[in-house]
Amino acid sequence: MKNRLSYRLQNISYSQTIAMSAKARELKNKGYNIINLSLGEPDFSPPNFVLSSAKKAIDEGYHYYTPVSGYFELKKMICEKFSRDNRLKYTPSQIVVSTGAKQAIMNVLLSLLNKDDEVIIPAPYWVSYLQMVKFCESSPVIIPTIMKNDFKIHPEQLEKAITSKTKLFIFSSPCNPTGSVYSYEELKDLSEIFKKHPKVMILSDEIYEHICYSEKHTSIAIFPDIHNQVITVNGLSKAFSMTGWRIGYIGAPEWIAQSCDKIQGQMTSCANSIAQIAAITALAAHPNKIEYMIKEFKKRRNLVLDMIKEIDGFQFYQPNGAFYIFPKISSFFGKKLHGKIIQNSDEFSEFLLDQSKVATVSGSAFGDNECLRISYASSDDKIIEAFTRIKKVLN
Repeated sequence: MKNRLSYRLQNISYSQTIAMSAKARELKNKGYNIINLSLGEPDFSPPNFVLSSAKKAIDEGYHYYTPVSGYFELKKMICEKFSRDNRLKYTPSQIVVSTGAKQAIMNVLLSLLNKDDEVIIPAPYWVSYLQMVKFCESSPVIIPTIMKNDFKIHPEQLEKAITSKTKLFIFSSPCNPTGSVYSYEELKDLSEIFKKHPKVMILSDEIYEHICYSEKHTSIAIFPDIHNQVITVNGLSKAFSMTGWRIGYIGAPEWIAQSCDKIQGQMTSCANSIAQIAAITALAAHPNKIEYMIKEFKKRRNLVLDMIKEIDGFQFYQPNGAFYIFPKISSFFGKKLHGKIIQNSDEFSEFLLDQSKVATVSGSAFGDNECLRISYASSDDKIIEAFTRIKKVLN
């Protein structure tokens, strides 16, 4: 049956984060006490003012199709949010609201990419970037980074990677999976390279913008010379803990927004109407309304850093954003652990699930086979228990 499937489908892989979470859920259903640190899903409920807004929207009859690109009132509020939080100027005609940031990114890629176009992606990267590019039959060009440099690329690396076939550059800051945050100065240096290549578009994934602990988040579109090259992607899943509500959006040059509207109109039409009304309320709120979540994530990060120090063989650095730690675990490769020789990060992640009943995600899914992604978007109790189990198995 496989040869009856499309080439596009055969060319991509399943999401390893979702696959690992599904495996953890399956083991849990069988009665195992699994701690799932694989998914990037906050354990908070959305703020009460957002919940109240959604309930009110139901009572007021927002049950029908919305315009494909979103309610005008929501697009206007997104423009106000961009201005307030990011110092970016967009008009409602430059905004498209989608069923999550994931669809927003896919809309952009389908709008821009042709077969064999090159797309530059710094590694480690979010798992879906690579698979989305492959789905579009384009060619990923991976720029490797190292822990010593906080997993960030240098302008020289970027310049070297750009060719006549380069169509797009994709990155996230704060970064999933590393937690790295590009500073204003670092982004300015990168912008100087992009300025020399005006045909190269930039997709800036800023879904974790509010989850920063030291470096203040900067949007790369803030630099005037490249503003029209940038598609800014954001959403409500992480900062407002609204993962299942599926609201993402872009701010982009109008020709990109129109293209995404066209594609979305043939795919899913509009995002959920009730969630859109709630999103207006969420984005109208000042970021200090969700500061309690950010403080809790920082506390959890510090807890993880304290506990991971006690595990022999883990190399790590302090992430400044998002809610992941991305330790290097290659010191275990070639060693026998509980009768099994570990060859790579996939096997190490499987080993932790089998032996400690803790679900993580292999670094190979993010373009770095030497590392492991661990989410700390869980309670203190679960984090403490998970790292206690890992320490017991490994030490």
